[in-house]
Amino acid sequence: MKLYYTPGACSLAAHIILNETGLPHTLERVDLKAKTTASGADYLKINPRGAVPALEIAPGEVLTQNVAVLTYIGLQAGNVAMHPSPDSVAFFRLLEAIGFCEDVHGAFGALFAPGLPDVTRDHLLNTLIPRRLGQVEAMLAACGNGHLLPEGFTQADALMAVILSWAAPLQVDLSAYPRACALRDAVFARPAAQKARSEEGLD
Repeated sequence: MKLYYTPGACSLAAHIILNETGLPHTLERVDLKAKTTASGADYLKINPRGAVPALEIAPGEVLTQNVAVLTYIGLQAGNVAMHPSPDSVAFFRLLEAIGFCEDVHGAFGALFAPGLPDVTRDHLLNTLIPRRLGQVEAMLAACGNGHLLPEGFTQADALMAVILSWAAPLQVDLSAYPRACALRDAVFARPAAQKARSEEGLD
């Protein structure tokens, strides 16, 4: 497998999970502005949407979107927490949790848009993001184990931690969300996450 990534972007979640599972993989950095890869390839020919992550699973066969990439990695690893039986409620809860992470991703990610109108920025910072973070806190409180799901550490935790790591550069105050902060810190304390950060040049 080859993971196409941009340092610190949401693709870091897939990178963490690949390291966590120990699955063999290679990495190729993507310049999202130029839409080129480190080897000089036209990234739009790999992923026409031009976003990361993209996971090449076979020659000419590429998966995109976090939910597909993260679920596929869990399946390949044979990890029960990361890929419950597809006929179980737990499997759909995992997809649900990853989907919820994408809701939070959308709220945070919108702040990266250049030329964002002040009224939109204010709505994101003062209304939408606090609402999403409140939902994260409630989900963590209901689960009660420091994770988003009762099975323990999953792809959803990795993705949520990456999104929460954007808070400081985006000037999002997390002080009212201790469970979210604890999740972020716990994920990035894992050896797999530390290795991924180092490999992406983030440390």
